[in-house]
Amino acid sequence: MKIVYDAFLEAYAKMERRDGESDRVNYAKTEMKKLVGAYHEEAKWFHVGETPTFDEYMRVALGTGAHLMLATTSLVGMPEDFITKEAFDWLSEDPLIVRASAVIGRLKDDIAGHKFEQERGHVDSAVESYMKQYGKTEEEAVKELQEQVSDAWKDISKECLKPFALFPMPILTRVVNLARVIELVYDEDGDSYTHSAKLKAIITSVLVDPIL
Repeated sequence: MKIVYDAFLEAYAKMERRDGESDRVNYAKTEMKKLVGAYHEEAKWFHVGETPTFDEYMRVALGTGAHLMLATTSLVGMPEDFITKEAFDWLSEDPLIVRASAVIGRLKDDIAGHKFEQERGHVDSAVESYMKQYGKTEEEAVKELQEQVSDAWKDISKECLKPFALFPMPILTRVVNLARVIELVYDEDGDSYTHSAKLKAIITSVLVDPIL
């Protein structure tokens, strides 16, 4: 964990030296530190063989999905007259659209990949923790988690329809696109992030044989 943490800090240091955007980079560094802390919490659960309740799990696992870190980092290189300090402050408060995107990412990931992860050894996922907290079967848990994904998309749609005078649509689009990628990678065919060969046809259709 320390090796990964140090590598990211060095990457942010390079961004500071290249772009001179220390204030912006500090926001990204803060979110990275939160992400590493969340990974550490999950590692402790796995080490002691603990299955957290669903509420406990989501408190930590929404962080390990990295949505807030990715959304924040994606704004660092954008023009200063477009991305203000207020935009970074708004993101750091974990607004509804970011939380909804994180919910989609975490639950789609866990629904698609939890069986494989349990076979190879991994902290219990949202599926297992939901089953524990609410006494559900696996099938029931998956169905109810899918309903939460649908509700999260409704939250995203609602937030995008608000008149954001301070935050232009391109800022919100960064967050929405994270959720869109998740829907592509974690679908009914399974976890294409872990089993990346499944993405070959998609990547080929976009970069090699695009429809012009």
